[in-house]
Amino acid sequence: MTDKHKPSQQLYTDAYFERGHWGLKVRQTLVALVGWICVIVPIVITIAAFLAVDHPQIPHLWTYREGIFEIKFIGILLLFAFVMVLLFAVGMTIIQNRKRERVVEQWPTYNPINQRKRETELEKFMDDRFGDADFRHQVRRYQVKPEQNLETEQIHELYQKQHLNDLGD
Repeated sequence: MTDKHKPSQQLYTDAYFERGHWGLKVRQTLVALVGWICVIVPIVITIAAFLAVDHPQIPHLWTYREGIFEIKFIGILLLFAFVMVLLFAVGMTIIQNRKRERVVEQWPTYNPINQRKRETELEKFMDDRFGDADFRHQVRRYQVKPEQNLETEQIHELYQKQHLNDLGD
């Protein structure tokens, strides 16, 4: 079987989408509908009341001047917040792009001379430990002897012994 035709493993279940369970489906659907009505109705009422001030053909649900003023005030606050977030996001993007162009792409974040020396020392260490590079790259199967296993800090200690550790302790 190809990967496309392998049956996928389902890691969750939901009784709502299984056959049967009609009571659960009706109850959850009603709760979802009531929830959406509780979200949509106040929004529609608020928008209708706000638009009814300038358009007489829209029914007036309420006409409190304080409410209309409050809607306008909240709109101005949200617009101000949006503009501030937009300016911050664009500014940070410009700053990060300039930093990347000037620092990261022009200057390596490591010492390139020590990096070359580290690669050479590591290659010598691996040659001594596991055989030359041609052998390591061409062998199909290799069993590591227990004495060939690396200790946790062995590479780090090799770099320290050769004074090639850029990280500092």
